[in-house]
Amino acid sequence: MLNKNNPKEYPNRPALAVGAVVFKEDRILLVQRGNPPAKGVWAIPGGSVELGETLKQAVQREILEETGIRIRAGEPVYSFESIERDRDGKIRYHYYIVDFEAEYLGGEIRAGDDAEKAEWVSADQLDRMEINPKTRDLLRNRYDFG
Repeated sequence: MLNKNNPKEYPNRPALAVGAVVFKEDRILLVQRGNPPAKGVWAIPGGSVELGETLKQAVQREILEETGIRIRAGEPVYSFESIERDRDGKIRYHYYIVDFEAEYLGGEIRAGDDAEKAEWVSADQLDRMEINPKTRDLLRNRYDFG
């Protein structure tokens, strides 16, 4: 069931994606997803790795495209799979995601690419937001944030 509007739907192999954990003044950079999967949910910003790109190059490009923020990617801090099936049991989305710790270099925040919104979020704001469960786990368990 190929969706020509979203070529990432119903893939024939898993997609590799990256994200960045970026802090600035005790706030975390988060985006509200503008497209499926997880449309409307807040998460670590990031996206797909392009052919010929290193993971660090991909995460730096994706954060700039999604948020307008320039970063320097550090080391991987978290990785996980995201598999979503449709009602018939067919794989609708399958991603393997590697999140990197990253240093904020500059830029003015703005939502771009497939992000509905981009914000610097404080720990006390997290409970009032619909946060991706993997993002929440990462922030609580690794950074004691939220």
